[in-house]
Amino acid sequence: MIAQMKVRGLMFDPYNNTFIVILRDEENAEMLPIWVGKPEASSISFALEDVTTPRPMTHDLMKAVLDVVDAKVISVVISDLKDNTYYAKVHLSYEDSEYSIDARPSDAIALALRTKAPIFANEEVLRKQASDELDQWLENLKPEDFGKYDT
Repeated sequence: MIAQMKVRGLMFDPYNNTFIVILRDEENAEMLPIWVGKPEASSISFALEDVTTPRPMTHDLMKAVLDVVDAKVISVVISDLKDNTYYAKVHLSYEDSEYSIDARPSDAIALALRTKAPIFANEEVLRKQASDELDQWLENLKPEDFGKYDT
């Protein structure tokens, strides 16, 4: 079973000196925070804000290549969580075939935002990440910590 997710925020985690992409389901019942690096956070932020750079960034290049060959991103799925590392799949259609490509969640999310593809998370991933420590950390956050994005 999978749940459709939306990027609901992008914030800085000063404890780990990294960024967090906040994914939430439509009912805001499930939340999936994914820690990402600064370049990936910038790429996601640019997509959320519709910022066009003078030269294509990596995810813009990926989208341009897919557009030129007439391939389509069907969806992105946050597929697994092992040893505190998230895994994702980018599902593509090209000609009469479908492909599933392994990707880092941050890259998959950045590409999904650019191609307007839906983002999903496996229920098992949502269940695995739900822990008391995470819940306690999230309870200490203020609404303004979640950033200004609501896509």
